[in-house]
Amino acid sequence: MPSRKRTPAQKSTETPTVVAEPPAAETTTAVAEPPAPETNGNGQSFADRVGQKKWVYAPDPFGIATDYQAGVRLFESKQDRQMAIKFEDKPSQAVIDTMKEAGYRWNPSDRIWSHPVWPESAMSTRIDAERLYQEVCKMIRLDKGIEGPETSR
Repeated sequence: MPSRKRTPAQKSTETPTVVAEPPAAETTTAVAEPPAPETNGNGQSFADRVGQKKWVYAPDPFGIATDYQAGVRLFESKQDRQMAIKFEDKPSQAVIDTMKEAGYRWNPSDRIWSHPVWPESAMSTRIDAERLYQEVCKMIRLDKGIEGPETSR
């Protein structure tokens, strides 16, 4: 491979650089306008975007608690406005009756037990869902013969 260095006998392959002359001074006394601020694609300048918050959304449905050994998971969906309990395996009839008594309904398309969350009673619904989840986990653990509440949050 030949050397990349140029010897004094070779001509330069660079093109000459043209320097523009500065503009002539204007003789009028007009006030110069400041340059337009640089904008991004949506028309906002950097100064306009400073202080604007970029929202990072939480996953929906949001997993609240999971008991891996019992095979039970508690979710809340803000978009669907509901609490949901999902079972890995079909629960016993006693667990199903407990779910129905608490106001939960079976959703066959999503394969979950769901309960609506109304704005006026949202906090109490969440608390009741947590209690029901704990009760159902305890029932399934007794059915399976598993000891100790090892719940992951």
